[in-house]
Amino acid sequence: MLIDLSGKSAIVTGSTRGIGFAVAKGLALSGARVTVNGRGQKAVDQALAELKKVAPKAHFQGVAADLGTEAGCDALIKAVPSTDILVNNVGIFQPQDFFEIPDSEWQRFFEVNVLSGVRLTRALLPGMISRNWGRVIFISSESGLNIPVEMIHYGFTKTAQISIARGIAKRAAGTGVTVNSVLPGPTLSEGVVDFLAKMSSGGESVEAAGAAFVKKHRPSSIIQRAASVEEVANMVVYIASPQASATTGAALRVDGGVVDTIA
Repeated sequence: MLIDLSGKSAIVTGSTRGIGFAVAKGLALSGARVTVNGRGQKAVDQALAELKKVAPKAHFQGVAADLGTEAGCDALIKAVPSTDILVNNVGIFQPQDFFEIPDSEWQRFFEVNVLSGVRLTRALLPGMISRNWGRVIFISSESGLNIPVEMIHYGFTKTAQISIARGIAKRAAGTGVTVNSVLPGPTLSEGVVDFLAKMSSGGESVEAAGAAFVKKHRPSSIIQRAASVEEVANMVVYIASPQASATTGAALRVDGGVVDTIA
């Protein structure tokens, strides 16, 4: 299968590192013009420099905007008022016991993980519908199905993304626009690597630490390891492609089999 996104434009939120960076790279290598987003200009510039090294013929632009705020979302929309592909990837996570999570953290997680995608999709989807082609992808998580007891506030936002993506897909019914959510399992993004480093006793590789975490905390995993960011990005690039035109309203798992269901 040859995925060709030449002539298509894409926005990938939270794409200065991790899954978002890998998605931006994958879309660009498939021919799309990609807008990279991060909260700070320095991080955006560094990501653009790295992307241009691995995809020198690709077309990139960067927009620094904090999408955890309405003003930040407005700034991104003003800078890039139209796109063919929107990947709502930006997100935060932090283990914290339920009884210690203040209202402000529930609100912060909802603003960043949920409302950012709602605001951007509300602004950019009408253009896709008018052109009769578009892709909206929410990067959710297996934690939206298997709510982690150590991050209930995170899990609820990931459940919300799955629900929102399904509803928006139905709202765009009969058009050439698809809306899906992608559910990674434990993935070796920089954020997760930092998290594992704090938990590790040291002396082991990142991959070994990831595998140990999965076996202890996600024992239902079939692959028995953490995924790479590229493995997740591969699914996102496919869902963004013309070849995936019959897939919409779906929650697509790249979880290594963590969610123990055949449906």
